[in-house]
Amino acid sequence: MTDRILVVEDDPAIQRTLRINLRARGYEVETVGSGRDALAAADEETPDLVILDLGLPDIDGVEVLRRLRRRSKVPVIVLSARQQSDDKVEALDEGADDYVTKPFGADELMARVRVALRRGTGDAVGPAPAFTCDAFRLDFTTMSARLTDGDKHVHLTPTEWRILTTLARQPGRLVPHEALLKAVWGPGYGRESNYLRVFANQIRRKLEPAPGRPRHLITEPGLGYRLDP
Repeated sequence: MTDRILVVEDDPAIQRTLRINLRARGYEVETVGSGRDALAAADEETPDLVILDLGLPDIDGVEVLRRLRRRSKVPVIVLSARQQSDDKVEALDEGADDYVTKPFGADELMARVRVALRRGTGDAVGPAPAFTCDAFRLDFTTMSARLTDGDKHVHLTPTEWRILTTLARQPGRLVPHEALLKAVWGPGYGRESNYLRVFANQIRRKLEPAPGRPRHLITEPGLGYRLDP
């Protein structure tokens, strides 16, 4: 079955470029130019992938992403002229699968489309085995995180789950920065270790009894991270 891609972009030239390139690769493409139209199109028929511009004329793209995430786990690739690290972290933390900065190359974007679609259809590696330690339990099949103290449920974002899934596949073993970035965000990443610092701190605040002295999500300075039982 042909994958259906919803392109949300208000620039007619970029819309046309994306439509031509995606259709040339065999994808079914629908294009819209506003956040409201994007949400309506996604409600009418859930796409297999959304390519979402952040600079929309009516609703900010991050808000569109939030609303999409309330309704669906559809993979989302964000397009943006915003190059600041904070903007990228916010979009990824809200559940974007990837972040592509304008201007972009068609071949690079198409590679990221393929990665995101594999993740969305479950062709990527399956869930990690459950991880249990003295402070918390992670069930990657049901996407449930609970603190041992009081059996309290903890909400983790999709990005936080992907980081923990990657680490939990090799408990107690170092996962290098580059390998972790590529596993979580795809082949276009590898040097953005600052992203990992931000998300690791967020995860520790949610799961570690003493976030400033973590016992389970451990940083190996200059090397990577590991998840210790």
